[in-house]
Amino acid sequence: AELLVTGELLKPGDLGERLTDFSQPLYLDGQPFSNGLAIGRAVFHEPKIEITHFVSEDITVERLRLHDAFDVMRNQLDHLIASVEVGNNNEHREILETYKMFAYDKGWHARILELVESGLTSEAAVERIQGEIQTRMMKTKDPYLKERLSDLEDLSNRLIRVLMGFLGEDEHEKLQENSIIIAKSMGPAELLDYDRTLLKGIILEEGSPTAHVTIVARAIGIPVLGRVKDVLDLIESGNRVIVDAKSSKAIARPSDEIAQVYKESLEQQQSLILEYEAQKNLPSKTQDEVDIDIYINAGLILDLPNLDATGAKGIGLFRTEFQFMVSSTLPKSKAQKEIYNQVFKSASGRPVIFRTLDVGGDKVVPFLPRQKEENPALGLRAIRMALDRPSLLSYQVRALVGVSQGQDLKIMFPMVTELSEFRAAKKIVNYELARIKKMGQGLPKSVEVGCMLEVPALAWQLPELLKEVDFLSIGTNDLMQFFFASDRTNPKLSNKYDFLSPAALSLMKFIVSQANAAKVPVTICGEHGGNPLEALALMGIGFKRFSVNPSAVGPIRMMVRKANISKLESFISPLLGSPKSSIREDIINFSKENLIPL
Repeated sequence: AELLVTGELLKPGDLGERLTDFSQPLYLDGQPFSNGLAIGRAVFHEPKIEITHFVSEDITVERLRLHDAFDVMRNQLDHLIASVEVGNNNEHREILETYKMFAYDKGWHARILELVESGLTSEAAVERIQGEIQTRMMKTKDPYLKERLSDLEDLSNRLIRVLMGFLGEDEHEKLQENSIIIAKSMGPAELLDYDRTLLKGIILEEGSPTAHVTIVARAIGIPVLGRVKDVLDLIESGNRVIVDAKSSKAIARPSDEIAQVYKESLEQQQSLILEYEAQKNLPSKTQDEVDIDIYINAGLILDLPNLDATGAKGIGLFRTEFQFMVSSTLPKSKAQKEIYNQVFKSASGRPVIFRTLDVGGDKVVPFLPRQKEENPALGLRAIRMALDRPSLLSYQVRALVGVSQGQDLKIMFPMVTELSEFRAAKKIVNYELARIKKMGQGLPKSVEVGCMLEVPALAWQLPELLKEVDFLSIGTNDLMQFFFASDRTNPKLSNKYDFLSPAALSLMKFIVSQANAAKVPVTICGEHGGNPLEALALMGIGFKRFSVNPSAVGPIRMMVRKANISKLESFISPLLGSPKSSIREDIINFSKENLIPL
Protein backbone atom coordinates (compact mmCIF):
# COMPACT_ATOMS: atom_id res chain seq x y z
CA ALA A 1 0.00 0.00 0.00
CA GLU A 2 2.83 2.39 0.83
CA LEU A 3 4.45 1.84 -2.57
CA LEU A 4 1.16 2.51 -4.33
CA VAL A 5 0.59 5.62 -2.26
CA THR A 6 4.08 6.93 -2.86
CA GLY A 7 3.88 6.27 -6.57
CA GLU A 8 0.46 7.69 -7.24
CA LEU A 9 -0.66 10.39 -4.87
CA LEU A 10 -0.13 14.12 -4.85
CA LYS A 11 0.64 16.12 -1.75
CA PRO A 12 -0.69 19.61 -0.98
CA GLY A 13 1.93 22.08 -2.10
CA ASP A 14 3.12 20.07 -5.11
CA LEU A 15 3.56 22.30 -8.14
CA GLY A 16 1.29 22.03 -11.15
CA GLU A 17 -2.33 22.50 -12.15
CA ARG A 18 -3.26 18.96 -11.11
CA LEU A 19 -3.83 20.19 -7.55
CA THR A 20 -7.07 21.81 -8.69
CA ASP A 21 -8.16 18.66 -10.52
CA PHE A 22 -10.65 16.98 -8.21
CA SER A 23 -10.40 13.78 -10.21
CA GLN A 24 -6.87 13.11 -8.96
CA PRO A 25 -5.88 11.23 -5.78
CA LEU A 26 -4.48 13.40 -3.00
CA TYR A 27 -2.43 12.63 0.10
CA LEU A 28 -3.14 14.77 3.17
CA ASP A 29 -1.04 15.02 6.33
CA GLY A 30 -2.52 15.70 9.75
CA GLN A 31 -2.29 14.91 13.44
CA PRO A 32 -3.94 11.81 14.91
CA PHE A 33 -6.42 13.02 17.54
CA SER A 34 -8.25 9.67 17.76
CA ASN A 35 -6.58 6.61 16.23
CA GLY A 36 -8.21 4.22 13.82
CA LEU A 37 -8.88 3.44 10.16
CA ALA A 38 -12.03 4.46 8.28
CA ILE A 39 -13.31 4.58 4.70
CA GLY A 40 -16.32 6.56 3.52
CA ARG A 41 -17.72 9.35 1.39
CA ALA A 42 -16.91 12.96 2.26
CA VAL A 43 -19.76 14.90 3.85
CA PHE A 44 -19.18 18.54 4.74
CA HIS A 45 -20.24 19.40 8.25
CA GLU A 46 -22.77 22.19 8.58
CA PRO A 47 -22.33 24.28 5.41
CA LYS A 48 -22.66 27.85 6.58
CA ILE A 49 -26.15 29.24 6.07
CA GLU A 50 -26.11 32.50 4.14
CA ILE A 51 -27.94 35.33 5.90
CA THR A 52 -29.84 37.54 3.47
CA HIS A 53 -31.83 39.85 5.76
CA PHE A 54 -29.82 42.12 8.03
CA VAL A 55 -32.17 44.96 8.98
CA SER A 56 -35.29 44.17 11.00
CA GLU A 57 -38.71 45.54 10.20
CA ASP A 58 -40.08 45.24 13.74
CA ILE A 59 -37.78 45.24 16.77
CA THR A 60 -40.49 43.78 19.02
CA VAL A 61 -40.95 40.82 16.68
CA GLU A 62 -37.17 40.29 16.47
CA ARG A 63 -36.90 40.36 20.25
CA LEU A 64 -39.51 37.60 20.49
CA ARG A 65 -37.87 35.59 17.68
CA LEU A 66 -34.56 35.68 19.53
CA HIS A 67 -36.17 34.67 22.81
CA ASP A 68 -37.99 31.75 21.20
CA ALA A 69 -34.87 30.61 19.30
CA PHE A 70 -32.85 30.47 22.52
CA ASP A 71 -35.60 28.36 24.08
CA VAL A 72 -35.63 25.93 21.14
CA MET A 73 -31.83 25.62 21.09
CA ARG A 74 -31.65 25.04 24.83
CA ASN A 75 -34.39 22.41 24.65
CA GLN A 76 -32.45 20.63 21.90
CA LEU A 77 -29.39 20.51 24.13
CA ASP A 78 -31.38 19.38 27.16
CA HIS A 79 -32.82 16.53 25.07
CA LEU A 80 -29.39 15.57 23.78
CA ILE A 81 -27.81 15.50 27.23
CA ALA A 82 -30.71 13.47 28.62
CA SER A 83 -30.33 10.82 25.89
CA VAL A 84 -29.30 7.31 26.87
CA GLU A 85 -25.93 7.45 25.13
CA VAL A 86 -24.67 10.47 27.03
CA GLY A 87 -26.35 10.05 30.40
CA ASN A 88 -25.42 8.26 33.63
CA ASN A 89 -23.19 11.07 34.91
CA ASN A 90 -20.28 10.02 32.71
CA GLU A 91 -17.75 12.35 31.12
CA HIS A 92 -19.87 12.72 28.00
CA ARG A 93 -22.49 14.32 30.18
CA GLU A 94 -19.96 16.54 31.93
CA ILE A 95 -18.52 17.71 28.60
CA LEU A 96 -21.97 18.55 27.28
CA GLU A 97 -23.03 20.22 30.51
CA THR A 98 -19.97 22.47 30.26
CA TYR A 99 -20.78 23.10 26.61
CA LYS A 100 -24.40 23.90 27.53
CA MET A 101 -23.22 26.62 29.90
CA PHE A 102 -22.44 28.76 26.84
CA ALA A 103 -26.04 28.41 25.66
CA TYR A 104 -27.30 29.75 28.99
CA ASP A 105 -24.69 32.49 29.26
CA LYS A 106 -26.56 35.72 30.05
CA GLY A 107 -23.79 37.94 28.73
CA TRP A 108 -23.86 36.30 25.29
CA HIS A 109 -27.64 36.64 25.13
CA ALA A 110 -27.52 40.28 26.26
CA ARG A 111 -24.95 41.29 23.62
CA ILE A 112 -27.02 39.73 20.84
CA LEU A 113 -30.16 41.41 22.16
CA GLU A 114 -28.38 44.76 22.23
CA LEU A 115 -27.72 44.51 18.48
CA VAL A 116 -31.32 43.46 17.87
CA GLU A 117 -32.46 46.59 19.73
CA SER A 118 -30.23 48.62 17.41
CA GLY A 119 -32.15 47.35 14.36
CA LEU A 120 -30.41 44.16 13.19
CA THR A 121 -32.29 40.92 12.55
CA SER A 122 -31.69 38.24 15.15
CA GLU A 123 -29.62 36.03 12.85
CA ALA A 124 -27.50 39.00 11.73
CA ALA A 125 -26.92 39.93 15.38
CA VAL A 126 -25.83 36.37 16.25
CA GLU A 127 -23.44 36.31 13.29
CA ARG A 128 -22.00 39.74 14.22
CA ILE A 129 -21.31 38.72 17.82
CA GLN A 130 -19.90 35.39 16.64
CA GLY A 131 -17.44 37.21 14.39
CA GLU A 132 -16.39 39.62 17.13
CA ILE A 133 -15.75 36.85 19.63
CA GLN A 134 -13.90 34.79 17.04
CA THR A 135 -11.61 37.69 16.16
CA ARG A 136 -10.83 38.34 19.82
CA MET A 137 -10.33 34.71 20.83
CA MET A 138 -8.12 33.87 17.86
CA LYS A 139 -5.65 36.48 19.09
CA THR A 140 -5.20 34.72 22.42
CA LYS A 141 -2.46 32.14 22.90
CA ASP A 142 -4.48 30.44 25.62
CA PRO A 143 -5.13 26.90 24.34
CA TYR A 144 -8.19 26.43 26.53
CA LEU A 145 -9.94 29.52 25.12
CA LYS A 146 -9.06 28.52 21.56
CA GLU A 147 -10.55 25.07 22.09
CA ARG A 148 -13.75 26.55 23.50
CA LEU A 149 -14.08 28.66 20.35
CA SER A 150 -15.35 25.59 18.46
CA ASP A 151 -18.02 25.10 21.13
CA LEU A 152 -19.15 28.72 20.75
CA GLU A 153 -19.21 28.50 16.94
CA ASP A 154 -21.26 25.31 17.23
CA LEU A 155 -23.84 27.09 19.38
CA SER A 156 -23.91 30.21 17.22
CA ASN A 157 -24.49 28.16 14.06
CA ARG A 158 -27.14 26.10 15.84
CA LEU A 159 -28.93 29.29 16.94
CA ILE A 160 -28.80 30.75 13.42
CA ARG A 161 -30.25 27.53 11.99
CA VAL A 162 -33.13 27.69 14.47
CA LEU A 163 -33.79 31.34 13.59
CA MET A 164 -33.86 30.54 9.87
CA GLY A 165 -36.13 27.52 10.22
CA PHE A 166 -33.62 24.66 9.84
CA LEU A 167 -34.88 22.44 12.64
CA GLY A 168 -34.99 18.80 13.68
CA GLU A 169 -33.67 16.22 11.23
CA ASP A 170 -32.91 18.87 8.63
CA GLU A 171 -30.35 20.28 11.00
CA HIS A 172 -27.70 17.97 9.55
CA GLU A 173 -27.43 16.47 6.12
CA LYS A 174 -28.73 12.94 6.70
CA LEU A 175 -25.98 10.38 6.12
CA GLN A 176 -26.91 7.90 3.41
CA GLU A 177 -23.83 5.68 3.54
CA ASN A 178 -20.56 5.24 5.41
CA SER A 179 -19.29 8.80 5.73
CA ILE A 180 -16.25 10.85 6.65
CA ILE A 181 -17.21 14.24 8.09
CA ILE A 182 -15.06 17.13 6.86
CA ALA A 183 -15.06 20.27 9.00
CA LYS A 184 -13.04 23.26 10.06
CA SER A 185 -13.95 22.48 13.65
CA MET A 186 -16.84 20.90 15.53
CA GLY A 187 -18.52 20.99 18.90
CA PRO A 188 -19.25 17.82 20.89
CA ALA A 189 -23.02 18.11 20.52
CA GLU A 190 -22.74 18.32 16.75
CA LEU A 191 -20.82 15.05 16.61
CA LEU A 192 -23.48 13.29 18.67
CA ASP A 193 -26.21 14.56 16.33
CA TYR A 194 -24.88 12.31 13.57
CA ASP A 195 -25.92 8.68 13.02
CA ARG A 196 -22.95 6.83 14.50
CA THR A 197 -23.71 3.69 12.49
CA LEU A 198 -22.77 5.64 9.35
CA LEU A 199 -20.28 8.16 10.76
CA LYS A 200 -16.93 6.39 10.31
CA GLY A 201 -14.35 9.14 10.65
CA ILE A 202 -13.70 12.88 10.99
CA ILE A 203 -11.17 15.19 9.34
CA LEU A 204 -10.69 18.64 10.89
CA GLU A 205 -8.85 21.61 9.46
CA GLU A 206 -8.24 22.81 13.00
CA GLY A 207 -8.95 21.07 16.30
CA SER A 208 -6.95 19.79 19.26
CA PRO A 209 -6.28 16.44 20.98
CA THR A 210 -7.85 17.85 24.15
CA ALA A 211 -10.88 19.54 22.56
CA HIS A 212 -14.27 18.35 23.79
CA VAL A 213 -15.20 16.89 20.40
CA THR A 214 -11.97 14.87 20.34
CA ILE A 215 -12.54 13.42 23.80
CA VAL A 216 -16.05 12.34 22.81
CA ALA A 217 -14.87 10.87 19.47
CA ARG A 218 -12.13 8.86 21.18
CA ALA A 219 -14.60 7.52 23.71
CA ILE A 220 -16.98 6.21 21.05
CA GLY A 221 -14.26 4.89 18.76
CA ILE A 222 -14.36 7.34 15.84
CA PRO A 223 -10.99 8.07 14.14
CA VAL A 224 -10.17 11.79 14.01
CA LEU A 225 -7.41 13.36 11.93
CA GLY A 226 -6.87 17.00 12.87
CA ARG A 227 -4.87 20.01 11.68
CA VAL A 228 -5.27 19.00 8.04
CA LYS A 229 -4.30 22.15 6.18
CA ASP A 230 -6.79 23.45 3.57
CA VAL A 231 -8.85 20.25 3.69
CA LEU A 232 -12.08 22.18 3.01
CA ASP A 233 -10.66 23.34 -0.32
CA LEU A 234 -8.97 20.09 -1.32
CA ILE A 235 -11.88 17.66 -0.97
CA GLU A 236 -15.30 17.77 -2.64
CA SER A 237 -18.52 16.46 -1.14
CA GLY A 238 -19.01 12.84 -2.16
CA ASN A 239 -15.32 12.11 -2.68
CA ARG A 240 -14.17 8.74 -1.42
CA VAL A 241 -11.87 9.32 1.55
CA ILE A 242 -9.63 7.08 3.63
CA VAL A 243 -8.74 8.21 7.16
CA ASP A 244 -5.63 6.45 8.48
CA ALA A 245 -5.22 8.32 11.76
CA LYS A 246 -2.60 5.95 13.13
CA SER A 247 -0.35 6.90 10.21
CA SER A 248 -1.30 10.60 10.47
CA LYS A 249 -2.73 10.73 6.97
CA ALA A 250 -5.84 10.79 4.84
CA ILE A 251 -6.22 9.87 1.20
CA ALA A 252 -8.81 11.67 -0.89
CA ARG A 253 -10.08 10.15 -4.14
CA PRO A 254 -7.86 7.04 -3.92
CA SER A 255 -7.66 4.74 -6.92
CA ASP A 256 -9.66 1.53 -6.80
CA GLU A 257 -6.44 -0.40 -6.16
CA ILE A 258 -5.48 1.67 -3.12
CA ALA A 259 -9.06 1.69 -1.80
CA GLN A 260 -9.13 -2.09 -2.09
CA VAL A 261 -5.87 -2.41 -0.13
CA TYR A 262 -7.31 -0.34 2.70
CA LYS A 263 -10.65 -2.11 2.54
CA GLU A 264 -8.88 -5.43 2.98
CA SER A 265 -6.88 -3.95 5.85
CA LEU A 266 -10.09 -2.76 7.51
CA GLU A 267 -11.70 -6.18 7.04
CA GLN A 268 -8.59 -7.82 8.45
CA GLN A 269 -8.74 -5.56 11.48
CA GLN A 270 -12.39 -6.44 12.03
CA SER A 271 -11.54 -10.14 11.68
CA LEU A 272 -8.71 -9.76 14.17
CA ILE A 273 -11.07 -8.05 16.61
CA LEU A 274 -13.21 -11.20 16.58
CA GLU A 275 -10.09 -13.29 17.12
CA TYR A 276 -9.01 -11.07 20.03
CA GLU A 277 -12.47 -11.49 21.50
CA ALA A 278 -12.15 -15.28 21.27
CA GLN A 279 -8.80 -15.17 23.08
CA LYS A 280 -9.69 -12.67 25.81
CA ASN A 281 -9.96 -15.32 28.54
CA LEU A 282 -6.77 -17.14 27.55
CA PRO A 283 -3.70 -16.58 29.75
CA SER A 284 -1.15 -13.98 28.65
CA LYS A 285 1.69 -16.46 28.88
CA THR A 286 4.66 -16.90 26.58
CA GLN A 287 5.71 -20.16 24.92
CA ASP A 288 8.24 -20.73 27.73
CA GLU A 289 5.57 -20.21 30.43
CA VAL A 290 6.40 -16.63 31.45
CA ASP A 291 3.37 -14.62 32.62
CA ILE A 292 2.96 -11.15 31.12
CA ASP A 293 0.39 -8.97 32.90
CA ILE A 294 -1.72 -6.76 30.64
CA TYR A 295 -3.77 -3.89 32.10
CA ILE A 296 -5.72 -1.10 30.43
CA ASN A 297 -5.39 2.65 30.59
CA ALA A 298 -8.64 4.49 31.24
CA GLY A 299 -9.90 7.97 32.00
CA LEU A 300 -13.57 7.97 31.10
CA ILE A 301 -16.38 5.97 32.64
CA LEU A 302 -17.07 4.83 29.08
CA ASP A 303 -13.67 3.09 29.11
CA LEU A 304 -14.61 0.80 32.01
CA PRO A 305 -16.60 -1.83 30.07
CA ASN A 306 -13.33 -2.53 28.23
CA LEU A 307 -12.09 -4.37 31.31
CA ASP A 308 -14.51 -7.22 30.71
CA ALA A 309 -14.45 -6.85 26.92
CA THR A 310 -10.68 -7.29 26.72
CA GLY A 311 -10.07 -9.66 29.64
CA ALA A 312 -7.42 -7.29 31.01
CA LYS A 313 -6.03 -7.93 34.49
CA GLY A 314 -7.06 -4.51 35.79
CA ILE A 315 -6.57 -0.78 35.24
CA GLY A 316 -2.89 0.09 35.29
CA LEU A 317 -3.55 3.79 34.82
CA PHE A 318 -6.75 5.68 35.53
CA ARG A 319 -6.28 9.29 34.44
CA THR A 320 -8.27 11.36 36.91
CA GLU A 321 -7.73 14.71 35.19
CA PHE A 322 -10.45 14.32 32.53
CA GLN A 323 -13.13 15.03 35.11
CA PHE A 324 -11.32 18.25 36.02
CA MET A 325 -10.62 19.34 32.44
CA VAL A 326 -14.29 19.32 31.43
CA SER A 327 -15.60 21.08 34.53
CA SER A 328 -15.88 24.87 34.75
CA THR A 329 -15.34 24.70 38.51
CA LEU A 330 -13.36 22.42 40.79
CA PRO A 331 -15.36 19.17 40.90
CA LYS A 332 -16.98 18.75 44.30
CA SER A 333 -15.88 15.89 46.52
CA LYS A 334 -19.22 14.15 45.93
CA ALA A 335 -18.78 14.26 42.14
CA GLN A 336 -15.24 12.92 42.41
CA LYS A 337 -16.35 10.11 44.68
CA GLU A 338 -19.10 9.11 42.26
CA ILE A 339 -16.53 8.63 39.49
CA TYR A 340 -14.05 6.73 41.67
CA ASN A 341 -16.82 4.55 43.09
CA GLN A 342 -17.93 3.60 39.57
CA VAL A 343 -14.34 2.66 38.76
CA PHE A 344 -14.10 0.37 41.79
CA LYS A 345 -17.44 -1.24 40.96
CA SER A 346 -16.48 -1.87 37.34
CA ALA A 347 -13.14 -3.33 38.38
CA SER A 348 -14.93 -5.90 40.58
CA GLY A 349 -11.89 -6.51 42.75
CA ARG A 350 -9.32 -6.21 39.98
CA PRO A 351 -6.48 -3.76 40.71
CA VAL A 352 -6.87 -0.09 39.80
CA ILE A 353 -4.10 2.50 39.90
CA PHE A 354 -5.41 6.07 40.20
CA ARG A 355 -2.99 8.68 38.88
CA THR A 356 -3.46 11.95 40.68
CA LEU A 357 -4.26 15.14 38.81
CA ASP A 358 -1.94 15.61 35.83
CA VAL A 359 -2.72 19.09 34.55
CA GLY A 360 -0.73 22.08 33.47
CA GLY A 361 1.24 22.45 30.26
CA ASP A 362 -1.16 21.52 27.45
CA LYS A 363 -3.76 20.16 29.89
CA VAL A 364 -5.65 23.27 30.90
CA VAL A 365 -8.38 23.35 33.52
CA PRO A 366 -10.73 26.34 33.50
CA PHE A 367 -10.84 26.92 37.25
CA LEU A 368 -7.09 27.41 37.76
CA PRO A 369 -5.23 30.60 36.79
CA ARG A 370 -3.23 30.15 33.62
CA GLN A 371 0.20 31.65 33.18
CA LYS A 372 2.09 31.97 29.94
CA GLU A 373 5.04 29.57 29.77
CA GLU A 374 7.65 29.45 27.04
CA ASN A 375 7.98 25.66 27.42
CA PRO A 376 4.73 24.29 28.90
CA ALA A 377 5.94 20.65 28.77
CA LEU A 378 8.79 21.68 31.04
CA GLY A 379 6.74 24.00 33.20
CA LEU A 380 4.37 23.98 36.15
CA ARG A 381 2.46 20.75 35.56
CA ALA A 382 1.54 17.42 37.15
CA ILE A 383 3.11 16.88 40.60
CA ARG A 384 4.75 20.31 40.43
CA MET A 385 1.38 22.00 40.21
CA ALA A 386 -0.08 19.68 42.85
CA LEU A 387 2.66 20.57 45.33
CA ASP A 388 2.41 24.24 44.39
CA ARG A 389 -1.28 23.98 45.33
CA PRO A 390 -1.25 21.23 47.97
CA SER A 391 -4.89 21.82 48.90
CA LEU A 392 -5.84 20.63 45.40
CA LEU A 393 -3.98 17.34 45.89
CA SER A 394 -5.36 16.97 49.41
CA TYR A 395 -8.89 17.46 48.12
CA GLN A 396 -8.46 14.74 45.52
CA VAL A 397 -6.72 12.29 47.85
CA ARG A 398 -9.48 12.87 50.42
CA ALA A 399 -12.07 11.83 47.84
CA LEU A 400 -10.06 8.73 46.86
CA VAL A 401 -9.52 7.67 50.48
CA GLY A 402 -13.12 8.44 51.38
CA VAL A 403 -14.58 6.20 48.68
CA SER A 404 -12.17 3.27 49.03
CA GLN A 405 -13.39 1.84 52.34
CA GLY A 406 -12.59 -1.86 52.33
CA GLN A 407 -10.90 -1.57 48.92
CA ASP A 408 -7.26 -1.86 47.87
CA LEU A 409 -6.31 1.74 47.08
CA LYS A 410 -3.38 2.41 44.75
CA ILE A 411 -2.35 6.04 44.20
CA MET A 412 0.28 7.18 41.70
CA PHE A 413 1.91 10.60 41.34
CA PRO A 414 2.76 11.93 37.83
CA MET A 415 6.01 13.48 36.59
CA VAL A 416 8.03 13.06 39.77
CA THR A 417 11.51 14.49 39.19
CA GLU A 418 13.08 14.26 42.64
CA LEU A 419 12.65 11.93 45.58
CA SER A 420 11.68 14.93 47.72
CA GLU A 421 8.61 15.47 45.53
CA PHE A 422 7.43 11.92 46.07
CA ARG A 423 7.94 12.24 49.82
CA ALA A 424 5.99 15.52 49.95
CA ALA A 425 3.08 14.04 48.00
CA LYS A 426 3.05 10.84 50.06
CA LYS A 427 2.98 12.94 53.21
CA ILE A 428 -0.34 14.39 52.02
CA VAL A 429 -1.72 10.87 51.52
CA ASN A 430 -0.64 9.85 55.02
CA TYR A 431 -2.21 12.99 56.47
CA GLU A 432 -5.56 12.25 54.82
CA LEU A 433 -5.44 8.63 56.00
CA ALA A 434 -4.77 9.79 59.56
CA ARG A 435 -7.60 12.31 59.27
CA ILE A 436 -10.10 9.66 58.17
CA LYS A 437 -8.97 7.34 60.95
CA LYS A 438 -9.31 10.09 63.56
CA MET A 439 -12.86 10.78 62.36
CA GLY A 440 -13.72 7.15 62.90
CA GLN A 441 -14.56 6.54 59.25
CA GLY A 442 -13.76 3.37 57.35
CA LEU A 443 -10.27 3.00 55.92
CA PRO A 444 -9.10 1.33 52.72
CA LYS A 445 -8.28 -2.36 53.00
CA SER A 446 -4.73 -1.49 51.92
CA VAL A 447 -2.93 1.52 50.51
CA GLU A 448 -0.07 1.46 48.03
CA VAL A 449 1.65 4.59 46.75
CA GLY A 450 3.79 4.78 43.63
CA CYS A 451 4.91 7.22 41.00
CA MET A 452 5.43 7.69 37.30
CA LEU A 453 8.96 7.71 35.95
CA GLU A 454 8.77 10.22 33.10
CA VAL A 455 11.82 12.38 33.77
CA PRO A 456 15.30 10.91 33.11
CA ALA A 457 16.69 12.54 36.27
CA LEU A 458 14.58 10.22 38.43
CA ALA A 459 16.25 7.16 36.91
CA TRP A 460 19.47 8.11 38.68
CA GLN A 461 17.68 8.27 42.05
CA LEU A 462 16.22 4.78 41.76
CA PRO A 463 18.23 3.10 44.56
CA GLU A 464 16.65 5.41 47.16
CA LEU A 465 13.30 5.81 45.43
CA LEU A 466 12.71 2.06 45.19
CA LYS A 467 13.04 1.79 48.97
CA GLU A 468 9.99 4.05 49.37
CA VAL A 469 7.60 3.33 46.47
CA ASP A 470 5.24 0.37 46.37
CA PHE A 471 5.24 0.32 42.58
CA LEU A 472 6.66 2.19 39.62
CA SER A 473 5.12 3.04 36.23
CA ILE A 474 7.03 4.31 33.22
CA GLY A 475 5.42 6.94 31.02
CA THR A 476 7.40 6.31 27.84
CA ASN A 477 5.93 9.27 25.95
CA ASP A 478 7.37 11.97 28.19
CA LEU A 479 10.43 9.94 29.17
CA MET A 480 11.53 9.61 25.55
CA GLN A 481 10.62 13.23 24.80
CA PHE A 482 12.94 14.42 27.54
CA PHE A 483 15.55 11.73 26.85
CA PHE A 484 15.94 12.79 23.21
CA ALA A 485 15.15 16.49 23.85
CA SER A 486 12.59 16.08 21.07
CA ASP A 487 9.05 17.52 21.03
CA ARG A 488 6.81 14.53 20.40
CA THR A 489 4.06 16.78 18.96
CA ASN A 490 6.35 18.21 16.29
CA PRO A 491 5.62 16.30 13.04
CA LYS A 492 9.12 17.07 11.74
CA LEU A 493 10.63 15.23 14.71
CA SER A 494 8.07 12.48 15.26
CA ASN A 495 10.08 9.87 13.35
CA LYS A 496 13.57 11.27 13.87
CA TYR A 497 14.47 9.36 17.04
CA ASP A 498 13.52 5.74 17.50
CA PHE A 499 12.39 4.20 20.77
CA LEU A 500 14.01 0.98 19.53
CA SER A 501 17.46 2.55 19.56
CA PRO A 502 20.19 0.90 21.65
CA ALA A 503 20.43 4.09 23.73
CA ALA A 504 16.72 4.22 24.65
CA LEU A 505 16.45 0.47 25.28
CA SER A 506 19.59 0.55 27.44
CA LEU A 507 17.96 3.21 29.64
CA MET A 508 14.80 1.10 29.87
CA LYS A 509 16.82 -2.00 30.76
CA PHE A 510 18.64 -0.10 33.48
CA ILE A 511 15.33 0.95 35.03
CA VAL A 512 13.70 -2.48 34.93
CA SER A 513 16.84 -4.17 36.26
CA GLN A 514 16.92 -1.80 39.24
CA ALA A 515 13.22 -2.35 39.94
CA ASN A 516 13.43 -6.14 39.61
CA ALA A 517 16.42 -6.24 41.97
CA ALA A 518 14.43 -4.23 44.53
CA LYS A 519 11.36 -6.46 43.93
CA VAL A 520 9.24 -3.42 43.09
CA PRO A 521 6.60 -3.97 40.35
CA VAL A 522 7.28 -1.83 37.30
CA THR A 523 4.76 -1.22 34.52
CA ILE A 524 5.02 0.29 31.05
CA CYS A 525 2.18 2.83 30.69
CA GLY A 526 3.05 4.83 27.59
CA GLU A 527 2.06 4.36 23.97
CA HIS A 528 5.14 2.30 23.15
CA GLY A 529 3.87 -0.52 25.34
CA GLY A 530 0.70 -0.70 23.25
CA ASN A 531 2.56 -1.44 20.03
CA PRO A 532 3.31 -5.18 19.71
CA LEU A 533 6.74 -4.56 18.17
CA GLU A 534 7.89 -2.21 20.93
CA ALA A 535 6.27 -4.40 23.59
CA LEU A 536 8.17 -7.41 22.23
CA ALA A 537 11.45 -5.51 22.59
CA LEU A 538 10.53 -4.41 26.13
CA MET A 539 9.75 -8.01 27.08
CA GLY A 540 13.21 -8.93 25.77
CA ILE A 541 14.89 -6.60 28.24
CA GLY A 542 12.89 -7.66 31.29
CA PHE A 543 9.46 -5.96 31.37
CA LYS A 544 6.52 -8.17 32.28
CA ARG A 545 3.74 -5.64 33.03
CA PHE A 546 2.02 -3.43 30.47
CA SER A 547 -0.86 -0.97 30.76
CA VAL A 548 -2.19 -0.07 27.32
CA ASN A 549 -5.17 1.38 25.52
CA PRO A 550 -8.03 -1.15 25.43
CA SER A 551 -7.71 -1.64 21.67
CA ALA A 552 -4.11 -2.81 22.14
CA VAL A 553 -4.85 -5.60 24.64
CA GLY A 554 -5.82 -8.16 22.00
CA PRO A 555 -2.77 -7.59 19.74
CA ILE A 556 -0.40 -7.62 22.73
CA ARG A 557 -1.89 -10.82 24.13
CA MET A 558 -1.66 -12.54 20.74
CA MET A 559 2.00 -11.50 20.43
CA VAL A 560 2.80 -12.64 23.96
CA ARG A 561 1.37 -16.11 23.41
CA LYS A 562 3.69 -16.68 20.44
CA ALA A 563 6.86 -15.27 21.99
CA ASN A 564 9.66 -17.08 23.81
CA ILE A 565 11.28 -14.87 26.44
CA SER A 566 14.49 -16.91 26.67
CA LYS A 567 15.14 -16.73 22.92
CA LEU A 568 14.11 -13.07 22.84
CA GLU A 569 16.48 -12.03 25.63
CA SER A 570 19.39 -13.88 24.00
CA PHE A 571 18.66 -12.13 20.72
CA ILE A 572 18.27 -8.57 22.02
CA SER A 573 21.04 -8.45 24.62
CA PRO A 574 23.97 -8.26 22.13
CA LEU A 575 22.13 -5.64 20.07
CA LEU A 576 22.10 -3.13 22.95
CA GLY A 577 25.75 -2.44 22.26
CA SER A 578 25.18 -1.91 18.55
CA PRO A 579 26.32 1.35 16.89
CA LYS A 580 23.05 1.39 14.93
CA SER A 581 20.60 4.23 15.50
CA SER A 582 17.80 1.64 15.65
CA ILE A 583 17.42 -2.12 15.94
CA ARG A 584 13.80 -2.02 14.71
CA GLU A 585 14.49 -4.02 11.55
CA ASP A 586 16.39 -6.64 13.56
CA ILE A 587 13.39 -7.19 15.84
CA ILE A 588 10.97 -7.24 12.89
CA ASN A 589 13.08 -9.96 11.24
CA PHE A 590 13.23 -11.90 14.52
CA SER A 591 9.45 -11.81 14.81
CA LYS A 592 9.04 -13.05 11.24
CA GLU A 593 11.48 -15.90 11.72
CA ASN A 594 9.72 -16.95 14.92
CA LEU A 595 6.17 -16.46 13.58
CA ILE A 596 5.31 -13.82 16.19
CA PRO A 597 2.32 -11.73 15.02
CA LEU A 598 2.84 -7.99 15.06
